Amino acid sequence: MQAPSKIRVGIIGYTGYSGAELLKILRRHRRVEPVLLEHRRNVGEGGCADVAAASLWQADMPAGDGISVLFLATPPEVSLELAPPALERGLRVIDLSGAFRLRTPENYRRWYGAEHPRPDLLAEAAYGLPEFCRDRIRRARLVANPGCYPTAANLALKPLIEADVIDRAAGVICDAKSGVSGAGKKPTPKTHFCAVAENFSAYSILEHRHVPEVLLTSGLALGEFSFTAQLLPLHRGILETIYFRSKEPLDSQSIAAIYQARYRNEPFVRVYSDGAVPDLHAVAHSNFCDVGIRADPASRRVVIVSAIDNLVKGAAGQAVQNMNLLLGFDEGEGLQ
Repeated sequence: MQAPSKIRVGIIGYTGYSGAELLKILRRHRRVEPVLLEHRRNVGEGGCADVAAASLWQADMPAGDGISVLFLATPPEVSLELAPPALERGLRVIDLSGAFRLRTPENYRRWYGAEHPRPDLLAEAAYGLPEFCRDRIRRARLVANPGCYPTAANLALKPLIEADVIDRAAGVICDAKSGVSGAGKKPTPKTHFCAVAENFSAYSILEHRHVPEVLLTSGLALGEFSFTAQLLPLHRGILETIYFRSKEPLDSQSIAAIYQARYRNEPFVRVYSDGAVPDLHAVAHSNFCDVGIRADPASRRVVIVSAIDNLVKGAAGQAVQNMNLLLGFDEGEGLQ
């Protein structure tokens, strides 16, 4: 029996950390053939701009070269330039940047400090968190792959918001820590080895652009949610420690049962039900989000620990999940 032909999928931005991880996953995927649509010069010295590479793609591939899905592993401003012509050619687009994650131009302006040139696409884009947006993703032309911090936060928070167990008036605190690869491949004074090694620092305090993603998906209001991102001297991984008070006294097993009911059929969420909590080794190089719970019924204090690999479930792996949904494949294809 002849094997089915593979579907061609394009990647622009494959030399970045997320793009390289994406290429690695797609090369082991049995149903697709990755096509590299970007060629940077002097990669070892930082390379030329994505915009230049994108212009080369637009000029040389007017018909899309048989490509069905296009991944944009590019900065927001580049994705904003490339997504519209790709959609006009009939391609389905999965964007790994924040260009299309927020729903309104006002929200985009508030958190990204710029006007959004395509409010219509901003409103159209499906938010690519499969555990909560699966049906819309399947029908979408444009998928906005979630940010890494919001992925870990929303998978931990939304089931509890849905179950109405959080005392929202008491506030929710998310203490989030990420490896340096989350800042992208281009070095900055804050991400050079000498700045990061043997160091630990908070950044974008009260201004982190991933905050509105958590609010939009979880249903929390800005005044109910405090988020601080911190940079670990590690390559990859995100660990978020989330603190809140429950409305009623609940023990760890009761909260774990809420997660287990919500994620019973989800292939990439693992719930710890024995009081243990995940660490970064548990999720490294995987597409899993691991969630652990500790609760004190007497004080109603609850601590949730959520861990992901920021380059996989927080970026490339989740993008492949979304591609599998778009193309009608098994959601775990290439990821397990």
